[in-house]
Amino acid sequence: MSIAYKRVLLKLSGEALSGKDGIINYEYIQEIGTVVRRCISEGAQIAIVVGAGNIWRGRQGLAMDRVRADQMGMLATVINSLAIQDAFLSVGVDTVVMSAVEMDAFCEHYTQRDAVKALEAGKVVVFGAGTGNPFFSTDTGAALRACEIGADAILMAKNIDGIYTADPRIDPKAKKLSETTYDYILSNHLGAIDLTAASLASDNDMHLLVFGLDNSENIYKVITGDNCGTVVKN
Repeated sequence: MSIAYKRVLLKLSGEALSGKDGIINYEYIQEIGTVVRRCISEGAQIAIVVGAGNIWRGRQGLAMDRVRADQMGMLATVINSLAIQDAFLSVGVDTVVMSAVEMDAFCEHYTQRDAVKALEAGKVVVFGAGTGNPFFSTDTGAALRACEIGADAILMAKNIDGIYTADPRIDPKAKKLSETTYDYILSNHLGAIDLTAASLASDNDMHLLVFGLDNSENIYKVITGDNCGTVVKN
């Protein structure tokens, strides 16, 4: 089966990577790595941004200084990035972690040039620490990195199987959308995608797909053109 997207930015939900008895389900991350390995063998180039909802979200620190709380969230994404690197390496996927914040003892410092070189060499690149700035979500970090590396699409693998007309956990009448536009998301303030990320992706005419990470095979399905979630375009 041929791939539909040559270079992709895969956004992984931190919550979707957590196990029932711990913050990281290592075996499931290995399973994802096996799927990613198959995608790469068929010609895909894959960069990853991971959230940190399994460890810490900046908005959890209600009484804290927002900048400090978001910095904790950035560090949490690096923890998840290192876990992904280790799990992927264990299944034979050459993986490098690049952080927006310098921490040379643990990973490389991000530059667009080095990231593209690594992708072209067949490596998976995991971007840690978001954008390196507070007040921006990892969704926005994913949109930014996708634009910088010239990705063909952003694949958002979440703990929900697509975008709905409302939050399905609150509104039982919410309907799943097979396709929608950035304008619809922004005008209706849909929370499945961070609105700053949606605006940035729209401004750069980026193709985006939202799908569930409950099954790791969904990553392969989406990369090979099976839109099992929601497609977002201008």
